[in-house]
Amino acid sequence: MTVPGAVFLDRDGVLNAAIVRAGRPYPPQHVDEVELLPGVRAAIDTFRAAGLLTVVVTNQPDVARGTASVADVEAINARVADAAGVDVVMICPHDDVDGCGCRKPAPGLILEAAAAHGIDLTRSVMVGDRWRDIEAGQAAAVATVLVERGYHERRSTGADLVVDELAAAVPWIIQHTRGPAT
Repeated sequence: MTVPGAVFLDRDGVLNAAIVRAGRPYPPQHVDEVELLPGVRAAIDTFRAAGLLTVVVTNQPDVARGTASVADVEAINARVADAAGVDVVMICPHDDVDGCGCRKPAPGLILEAAAAHGIDLTRSVMVGDRWRDIEAGQAAAVATVLVERGYHERRSTGADLVVDELAAAVPWIIQHTRGPAT
């Protein structure tokens, strides 16, 4: 059975608040630091009611760097997934030097989820807050939404839609995932 489409979501900065230091985003290190962003649960509920699969695709290089344990990352993912109501959480635990195909901006996590869940990528959207998310979506040939956070890092270019919060993108995402009018 093919899922009509999916909303692929970065975790930190899209679903939950990123920890920003010196203008750069970092993930929460402990479950008690997880803060779901306003409007996220309602947005996820709307996507799911529209028949879309919600899939978190998140880089977590602190595992490879030895500054976070797999158990801590899994606990944070569980907290975010439960609070947001998402269907699937997929992580890349690698760092850039590992050269893996799942670390965004590579499209591996998106393509793996599509294969595992029968997702129609032509009716899917990647939502992220960093250039890596947008480039991963573009490489997977899905529409892209940038949640602009103004981080002090490489700028993202070419997103199909730019918003300040996930909730602002909901109508556009629902329309896009319906596909062309028949």
